[in-house]
Amino acid sequence: MRTGGPTGMLGADRSQLGDAKFDWGVVRRVLRFARPYRWMLLGYLGVIVAVALVQLVPPLVFRQIIDEAIPRGRTEGDSTLLHLLAGVAVLAAVGGAGLAIVERWLSARIGEGVIYDLRVAVFGHVQRMPISFFTRTQTGALTNRLNSDVIGAQRALTTTIGGVASNLIVLVTTLAAMALLEWRLTLLSLVVLPLFIVPARRVGRRLQAITRTQMDLNASMNATMTERFNVSGALLVKLFGRTGDEERSFAERADGVRRTGIRSALYGRTFFIALGLVGAIGTAAVYWVGGLQVIDGTLSLGTLVALAAYVTRLYGPLTALSNAHVDLLTAMVSFERVFEVLDAPLPLVDRPGAVDLVATRGRIEFDRVRFAYPDQVIVPTLELDPAVGLGRAPAARGNGEVPAPGREVLHGVTATIEPGQLVALVGPSGGGKTTLSMLVPRLYDVSDGALRIDGLDVRDLTQDSLHGAIGAVTQDPHLFHDTVGNNLRYARPDATDVELAAAARAAQIHDVIARLPDGYDTLVGE
Repeated sequence: MRTGGPTGMLGADRSQLGDAKFDWGVVRRVLRFARPYRWMLLGYLGVIVAVALVQLVPPLVFRQIIDEAIPRGRTEGDSTLLHLLAGVAVLAAVGGAGLAIVERWLSARIGEGVIYDLRVAVFGHVQRMPISFFTRTQTGALTNRLNSDVIGAQRALTTTIGGVASNLIVLVTTLAAMALLEWRLTLLSLVVLPLFIVPARRVGRRLQAITRTQMDLNASMNATMTERFNVSGALLVKLFGRTGDEERSFAERADGVRRTGIRSALYGRTFFIALGLVGAIGTAAVYWVGGLQVIDGTLSLGTLVALAAYVTRLYGPLTALSNAHVDLLTAMVSFERVFEVLDAPLPLVDRPGAVDLVATRGRIEFDRVRFAYPDQVIVPTLELDPAVGLGRAPAARGNGEVPAPGREVLHGVTATIEPGQLVALVGPSGGGKTTLSMLVPRLYDVSDGALRIDGLDVRDLTQDSLHGAIGAVTQDPHLFHDTVGNNLRYARPDATDVELAAAARAAQIHDVIARLPDGYDTLVGE
């Protein structure tokens, strides 16, 4: 039995959850995403039903032991029925434990599968985003989507939705069993239901607000760590002597997380203590009224014990289901945040009928090229989120010019670079040197005019073939955390060791690499 509380702890974006409504379009999309696991999901629901039914057995067995087996043993000296019923109770316990393991296995298989599918889909989509997206997006906020929100979406599919299904099945089966035993006491046990619903909704909303604050603060911490823990960020902090300031700034964010965590724990604990008290009062009422019926002879003692056992497993599902709508709404927000990234438009895509660039000669022609950096906001909650970072829109990252969205930086450039020519672009910072180099591999599209390679407009070429034909050495080279050889093979994964050494000699770095501790197998990084 799953008795998850009404806290809605999956987390959500503050601006989204405040006015969120249950969107059946999102639900249908979630079901399409879960389609590969449909048979597992059906099996999962079947196991939940089986667990709920098996859990009904022990109270009925105890009823028979008290009403039948024990009196028969006293009067007839025959304990066979007692042994048989005890064996049934043990088998029910073992069967329930086995089914619970199967239920958890199916839940894990489905959940981890969904995590894999979502992460791969989001990562692949982000990789195809234009450079303008990365210059406007904080890395910490983006990676948070691939971690917290994807995990929240996975929990929505298994823990939350599965929990609702489990609690609903347990509630229905338990009420049915209780009604068959004694319908009046069943109604009495439901009298306290409003005492569950009212506080559950109020405290649930309060806990949601605290959770949203925690999400904001965690996103802020992630963005800070991502920016300060890379080599460039760490070097900048040290050169300007801001280590203490950075520590104090991070401590403020961490203190916010600590304080909201304490409030969340206090609210949650107080809430469940109060609900436990209500449940204890309901159980006492059943024993009280039922005890009077036993004294009057209108109810057997075994039936009263069975009813009391059912009552103890009735209030857990009632507690969870009283706030099921808020739980499901919060869970759907996690999916919405993931789908927001998956639905982000890709401004730079291959045109229909785009051709490969083959037999490259290398003639580059700029024909009255005009260009302004795009000011399109692709994912608003990632690019313009004031809750993360330094409280301002993220600064552009790159080498050379800083993109100024909407401002034209190239004004009708016309030039031709013939194959074999060595060309240098010279000019002040912000003059458009880096911009021109980024237009050649089509990291951006020209705003007007045309850029041609070997007479073909780059917009009519496939991006893979264009990038495969162009070699680039960036102003600030980036090394992945891998060996020197694997970093060098990034451009040509199938290059042999001989070809690798020949390229290194041509670049005059072979001797430097050879002096490293493990040569081409030396581990390097940022």
